[in-house]
Amino acid sequence: MQNYLDELNEAQRSAVVETEGPSLVIAGAGSGKTRVLTYRIAHLLQQEVKPYRILALTFTNKAAREMKERIATVVGQHNASSLWMGTFHSIFARILRFESKHLGYPSSFTIYDTTDSKNLVKSIVKKMKLNEKAYKPGSVLSRISSAKNDLVTPVAYARDANRISADKASQMPMVYEIYSQYMRECYKSGVMDFDDLLLNTNILFRDFPDILQKYQHQYDYIMVDEYQDTNFSQYLIIKKLAENHKNICVVGDDAQSIYSFRGAKIENILNFRNDYPGYKIFKLEQNYRSSQNIVNAANSIIDKNQGQIQKNVFSENQIGNPIRVLKAYSDVEEGFLITNDIYEKRMKYQQEFKDFAILYRTNAQSRVFEEALRKKNLPYKIYGGLSFYQRKEIKDLLAYFRLTVNPADQEALKRVINYPARGIGKTTMDKVTAAADASGKTIWEILLNASATQLNVNAGTLKKLHAFVALIARFAAQLEQLSAYELAADIASASGIMHDLHGDKSIEGQGRIDNINELLNGIKDFSTTKQEEGITPSLVTFLEEVSLLTDQDNEGEDDINKITLMTIHSAKGLEFKNVYIVGVEEGLFPSLQSVDSEKALEEERRLFYVAVTRAEENATISFARSRYKYGELTYSRPSRFIGDIDQSYLEVNAEDITSVQPKNNTASIPRNFRKVGNQPSDRPNIKMNYSGSPTKPKINLNFNAATPDQIVPGVKVEHERFGRGKVINVEGLEPNRKATVAFENAGQKQLLLKFAKLKILT
Repeated sequence: MQNYLDELNEAQRSAVVETEGPSLVIAGAGSGKTRVLTYRIAHLLQQEVKPYRILALTFTNKAAREMKERIATVVGQHNASSLWMGTFHSIFARILRFESKHLGYPSSFTIYDTTDSKNLVKSIVKKMKLNEKAYKPGSVLSRISSAKNDLVTPVAYARDANRISADKASQMPMVYEIYSQYMRECYKSGVMDFDDLLLNTNILFRDFPDILQKYQHQYDYIMVDEYQDTNFSQYLIIKKLAENHKNICVVGDDAQSIYSFRGAKIENILNFRNDYPGYKIFKLEQNYRSSQNIVNAANSIIDKNQGQIQKNVFSENQIGNPIRVLKAYSDVEEGFLITNDIYEKRMKYQQEFKDFAILYRTNAQSRVFEEALRKKNLPYKIYGGLSFYQRKEIKDLLAYFRLTVNPADQEALKRVINYPARGIGKTTMDKVTAAADASGKTIWEILLNASATQLNVNAGTLKKLHAFVALIARFAAQLEQLSAYELAADIASASGIMHDLHGDKSIEGQGRIDNINELLNGIKDFSTTKQEEGITPSLVTFLEEVSLLTDQDNEGEDDINKITLMTIHSAKGLEFKNVYIVGVEEGLFPSLQSVDSEKALEEERRLFYVAVTRAEENATISFARSRYKYGELTYSRPSRFIGDIDQSYLEVNAEDITSVQPKNNTASIPRNFRKVGNQPSDRPNIKMNYSGSPTKPKINLNFNAATPDQIVPGVKVEHERFGRGKVINVEGLEPNRKATVAFENAGQKQLLLKFAKLKILT
């Protein structure tokens, strides 16, 4: 590749060849930042800069590997392999191994992963005789990690009034002491965790100026990818290393800064000019990925943010289709709408499954789309996470359901008999299992007669076994009395699962609670639907249905041609021909936690910007008019972010997004907004407002349902969750009169009219 500079546009070429002094490369979405970073390094090597004098830092091993491969095509494999290129953690681990003696660590120190760290925290909590339910390993470790990334050592932590106060408010006042013991144990064992690799590098450079000077002189050129994602610890190391020569080039996009929950600080890129007054700025503004409509729509979104570096991203690709905005009656219909659209697009344009991606704000949202895709027999994969029904907390609760329905289910019993922890350990279960094997009985049968069986356990353990049996027996006794939802909610609470999960205050812990609530929401929807269909909505019936949804025996692991489901955070850096951004509603996206903070709201808007710019050809935004939350059907408002988009780039029915009153954010639909169906293009100026959702708002749709005798064949009707349809047939006598309705999106359903709420459309 002799003429690699010829492959670059003017802005890219300038960023590649102007290598001296501090440089800030602002790379808009799809603007070729990886190519610029790669060719800048290759250009330095072509100028006979020694490879070991170049330090290039990335956030993923994949990014480093791909850049090395590209560089090798320009300057050869030998030069590329000699670069100091890799992730922050891998590069600083390498430095620490060279300099470990200065900090008192062996050069062969090992590195703890998250599981190792949690196990150590757990053992310290136990040794300190603290409340293990209050001091969840995940929550404690999250606080320790946050402190390390802010360069707060155990001694400083103990003096930090704000942190101590926050710990006390979370019923964990001893975190500072756990942190101190954790660090002592790691030091004694000659290990570091991932955060230590950054913290100890900072300590090394702070306490040993000669070591810092050594590496300042070694690296003549420093390059950093995704600079907007750096935390304080990473920022400080970079700043120290570049202090003398200031040949530092950072590449990133403030508009794609979406990881503050991991400690990333957007201020690092926004304040680059203050850190390096003589800096040069290069703006990569041509988007090679997306159509003009998508790029222009994305620009109109991010333009609403105050804290940003101004740029004018543009595309010279085809104009492309407008972004579609879909309104669904419910989250269930949203799943049907998106699935049907994928099916039709694929057939019409002969596209691959891998050309489609469904992006959501939270993992819990995947459930309705997984179910809809399975019913349509469309293959999918969950990117960067487990299928909804394969997540641990979901499998735990489902195991309780299975055990309630069938106490002889030994695998379900083994999974939950000591979760949440109730003092029935492995030794006890080994004795119970051995007794079952010897007698030819099930484990449940042994537990039922634990007192009469020679288990050789003490009275305390026997009491715990009896308590577990009584708990499951109580659940089983309610199978006929309670609906699937009522019993499921009782099991989630009485089993202790919800209490256990609420004890984990980490982001991951909150996600697990959201998943449990989403499962319960799904069961509530299932119960309501089955009741309308005249079927008893029991837990037995639910398990029969969900077992079919979770059957993945026919899925080949090597088959990559699948529809992608993923969170928007996971989608950063990826691209797809067709992107569906779902659940774009107030309280969900933006999240309820962000609406009262301008800074948090701006990050949510950047996240929305990232979602839109993943699309190459077609982008679709959907919202549901209602969805279940906390077991109640609630009214959902379209997100204020839809109002942020210049309406000339949208395909939308105005009445779909004008049903809420303003709070803070007001936008209007211009007179030239795109015509859809019979909607007049010269519609008067319509105010669109998006207000923050209150917690648990009850649905209030003024839904005037018809009486059963008014429902006759041929009439057009509307259902709260299934949408519009036509009555095909009515049969039976009151109170068991049923109607068969062909819904436009949800398919054909038979509904019991005394429960189904059908509104007649004129």
